[in-house]
Amino acid sequence: MINASISGETSSGGASRFPELLGQHDPDIVLLELGGNDGLRGLPPGQFEANMRRMIEASHAADAEVLLLGIDIPPNYGRAYREAFTGVYRRLADDFDLALVPFLLEGVALDDNLMQDDGIHPTAAAQPMILDTVWPELAPLLEENGLTLASGSQEDH
Repeated sequence: MINASISGETSSGGASRFPELLGQHDPDIVLLELGGNDGLRGLPPGQFEANMRRMIEASHAADAEVLLLGIDIPPNYGRAYREAFTGVYRRLADDFDLALVPFLLEGVALDDNLMQDDGIHPTAAAQPMILDTVWPELAPLLEENGLTLASGSQEDH
């Protein structure tokens, strides 16, 4: 597993780095989780969607499956923007028939004990809960690709 994330990354930055990363790592599965910084900066949802589409299409061209990990943005951005933004994940999942975790931080984001002081990023203590959120969508992709975790099971995390 390769973590190619960069703190503060936007979908535009991810999309520009993505082809080289695919070539370097030749992944079987790509966990694509971007958008938080786009949403916090008020990027038009259409622009965010175009960037994500480029990465999904590049993944498929490289014979990699994609697990899309959605995020949400604070309600103070307004209902219309928030719905348009979060709707991008569902539309992409439907358009490309992707596995989707609608909200990566489900059960975590509103718990101050599981979030860093910035209120945006989860703490180390939140990681097992995030794994529990992702695992139901990730495990079947691992199995389909003949991949297993070195530890043998999700319970060993």
